[in-house]
Amino acid sequence: MNIVYKSEPARGRQWAQLLAQLAPEATFSQWPEVGDPQQVDYLVAWQPPQNIMQTFPNLKVLFSVGAGVDQFDYTNLPPDLPVVRMIEPGLTQGMVEYVTFSVLGLHRGMPRYLQQQRQQRWQEHPTPVAGACRIGVMGAGTLGEAVLRPLVAFGYPCAAWSRSAKTISGVRCYAGNAQLGAFLARSDILICLLPLTASTEGILNAELFSQLPPGAALVQVGRGRQLNHPHLLDALDSGQLSAAVIDVTSPEPLPDGHPFWQHPAIWLTPHIASQTRPESAVRALLDNIRRFERGEPMIGTIERTRGY
Repeated sequence: MNIVYKSEPARGRQWAQLLAQLAPEATFSQWPEVGDPQQVDYLVAWQPPQNIMQTFPNLKVLFSVGAGVDQFDYTNLPPDLPVVRMIEPGLTQGMVEYVTFSVLGLHRGMPRYLQQQRQQRWQEHPTPVAGACRIGVMGAGTLGEAVLRPLVAFGYPCAAWSRSAKTISGVRCYAGNAQLGAFLARSDILICLLPLTASTEGILNAELFSQLPPGAALVQVGRGRQLNHPHLLDALDSGQLSAAVIDVTSPEPLPDGHPFWQHPAIWLTPHIASQTRPESAVRALLDNIRRFERGEPMIGTIERTRGY
């Protein structure tokens, strides 16, 4: 197997060491040093080269280094080239940790207490029990199910919404546009884990925020282009939303002077909620390559008509 890695160079060096240990028979190259491009079987990338099939004429599979694949320009990819997103335990665990931290912080009123600290104001506020704080997760795929498990264990009433019907133990499931309003109306903390598609771009907007309970909070860990920035600011300033935890934006990074940098009700992090961990990612990659070479389905293969 001949693998080319095109992403963050420091991580690529870690991948090289791990592949040498786990698959010594593999040939591994890091972009732009790719050896003979006609011998390349598999490309692992965040942004592939623009003319991918001219660059690698015998490419068999394109792997994303992350959970997202919306960064790929499918018009430049042959329709029969498999595209596979990263599903690996380290990435999932990182998202579980980030979302759990965010929900606990919002439930316990930490954004307000951080504001009070800056104002040198000592004032306590009532904290509702977990059973009175309703959690709603948009996106009931691998990551959505994983983040829901600890929240259910903490005693939060949890619901999930997805395009198609799902069943998740301990979670009330909603599906489709017809049930979106009912799902939003019972979500005191809304978590967006949706993939980016034509139907989810701009979905976090004034119309959606107006259907949440007054004073609800948002955790945005989906994709940057799903969030309408002016609409979020209006919802926060009007009190319709009380706080927001934002990990993904469009553009990234935000420009100097953007209102999110200083807004007192926003926690902003630089797209770090969930990052691929080389040790588990390399094992997931090798498992998928071996599945492909045995003629078996790969884990995380994208259905292009759905966008995920």
